[in-house]
Amino acid sequence: MSYSTPRRSCRWTNAIRQMLLAGVAVMELACGRAAPAPHDSRTNAAPVPALSDAEVRDRDIEFYTARVERDPTGGMDLARLGALYLERSRDTGDWRDATRAEDAARRSLRNRLAHNDAAAQVLASALLSQHKFDDALDVARGLRDRNPSSAPIRAQLAEVQMELGMYDSARVAFDSLADDRTSLSVVPRLARWAEIEGRPDDARRLMRHALAMARRDPRTPREQLAWFWLRVGDIELRAGRFRGADSAYRSGLAVHPSDYRVLTALARLSANERRWDDAIGFANDAIAQVLDPATLGILSEAYAATGDAVKSREYAHALDVSVRGQPGDYHRAWSLFLLDHGRPSAALHRRIRDELKTRRDVYGYDLYAWSLYKQRRYADARRAMSLALQQGTQDAQLFFHAGKIALALGDSTTAEQQLARARALNPSLQ
Repeated sequence: MSYSTPRRSCRWTNAIRQMLLAGVAVMELACGRAAPAPHDSRTNAAPVPALSDAEVRDRDIEFYTARVERDPTGGMDLARLGALYLERSRDTGDWRDATRAEDAARRSLRNRLAHNDAAAQVLASALLSQHKFDDALDVARGLRDRNPSSAPIRAQLAEVQMELGMYDSARVAFDSLADDRTSLSVVPRLARWAEIEGRPDDARRLMRHALAMARRDPRTPREQLAWFWLRVGDIELRAGRFRGADSAYRSGLAVHPSDYRVLTALARLSANERRWDDAIGFANDAIAQVLDPATLGILSEAYAATGDAVKSREYAHALDVSVRGQPGDYHRAWSLFLLDHGRPSAALHRRIRDELKTRRDVYGYDLYAWSLYKQRRYADARRAMSLALQQGTQDAQLFFHAGKIALALGDSTTAEQQLARARALNPSLQ
């Protein structure tokens, strides 16, 4: 998940918050300041409870929706509405808000194309979150062409290129941004690029730096701060530093206790350490918030490990239903789950192969190689796996798959090396 642009500007948020808490009808925003509330002579009035970030955001969505309904021909209000929908989608995992964000941004651009790059940025991010990578690439390129000196816009394009596996183009962009250490729209993307390139120590330093910047900014919402902790934990987990990952995830949960992304991460970490009861507990807490496919897969694995085959099958079925109910591209977590549980099919392999026509990234080639391996096409699997390893990404899953493929081909030396690397990062891999 990539970091979203900071939330609405302080003057707009504070103005709306003041008017809502005071119960004043929203008539206008002049210079970003609310009209003063009527004087209340009561001295013992009960204090008005503070609104949470999510409640403020929902009120803001209502506010901008009403403005758009009154004047559907504008551009700015639709762009802001799209940004709020996108923010809520990232917080709640509701893909419908991502489509609402895309719709609002497109309507904004239809109303006003010139001087409306804010809407274009929302559109690119909404498309990226829905895995509409080709469309996102077109929008991001247009933004970059209009704003060649903007580091955040160049970073956004580089992120899309990275997701598509256009690594040569992404490398040029990220190299030009390497010295940028001040933008929260740039540094987390540099950290992810460092991971892809197999520089986990650089990724850790960059993400820690981004986290420190986010913590210093009082405008950072709690769900976004939790995301920074999540990314720090993910980097630690891929490096085999389970204790550091656990600490980061728990810090994220302390900031945002209902964050399904962090709860899922803790469930995954617990499963890696074979703490199955903890994995089940965290995963159940996560799906109470969002029915995320990856979390359902963890539950199926955990119940199978504890000997509860009935519940394992139930959650596997729920995972199937969840993925089939979502729009857009198939879910990679679901495909990997099917392959790992002996349920490959010709249709599944075609879908994995077809995605590579446009999205030639490390994990796409890894999934393709693993699908070939499950079909006993070992030579083809090794060729695909070499492309997955080409960038030098340090990931136990990649090393494990490469080792199993080499073992099937009788290359015991390579198999031992790759499996040892995988287990050094994740001892649970067998």
